[in-house]
Amino acid sequence: MKLISWNIDSLNAALTGESPRALLSRAVIDTLVAQNADIIAIQETKLSATGPTKKHMDIIESYFPDYVHVWRSSVEPARKGYAGTMFLYKKELNPIVSFPEIGAPSTMDAEGRIITLEFDDCFVTQVYTPNAGDALKRLEDRQLWDIKYAEYLAELDAQKPVLATGDYNVAHNEIDLANPASNRRSAGFTDEERAGFTMLLGKGFTDTFRHIHGDIPNVYTWWAQRSKTSKINNTGWRIDYWLTSNRVADKVLKSEMLDSGTRQDHTPILLEIDL
Repeated sequence: MKLISWNIDSLNAALTGESPRALLSRAVIDTLVAQNADIIAIQETKLSATGPTKKHMDIIESYFPDYVHVWRSSVEPARKGYAGTMFLYKKELNPIVSFPEIGAPSTMDAEGRIITLEFDDCFVTQVYTPNAGDALKRLEDRQLWDIKYAEYLAELDAQKPVLATGDYNVAHNEIDLANPASNRRSAGFTDEERAGFTMLLGKGFTDTFRHIHGDIPNVYTWWAQRSKTSKINNTGWRIDYWLTSNRVADKVLKSEMLDSGTRQDHTPILLEIDL
């Protein structure tokens, strides 16, 4: 089984834009097509509450003719055109699709952040974890989210093995970002968020990248767009993950980043597993 996850940072911009960045995004989509994965998880689609337009669907179909797509958008009372997730999966697969709510605080359950696919032998679930925000204004809610999400994954894990992916918006350890010392109170590297991720792994989950590669440094999944040299200088963060239930971690064959060229922001991550 080959699976890919990618925070696309606006599906509409990637599919229909003509900016240099949009062209770089479409080059990444070409990379995904070439991988021929069984399942592709997409975060931060930023679609309207009604989901992809006919134009979007036609373009997706042209890239991925052998796939079914399911989506979840942010709906009122949450912000419009915000967050959102999508799965593409091969037509021969026949998962049960669910759009769970986890009892998250504020509008987080309405922001289209989780989709789960249930198969006979496992769950595949993706998440776009809420950012703690500027001045950490959402940190308290984020901590509650982390608790509720960990409980949700544990509930799945009690039934069958789980493959969980997405943009978790946290660099777990100092090795997972280029400049830990200067980011102690930055969103994504607070003690609270890091403890939340430790707690999640403690529920019975494995960070597959570290499981396969050990403590190799300087490997990241995100480079800030605000800095023109972040990717050139590799001043990145590893905030996107493939997690598995501990009991199937040794079945992982690959867990790695895919090359997104000069495009800054997130790069796709790949999992290959033999269940």
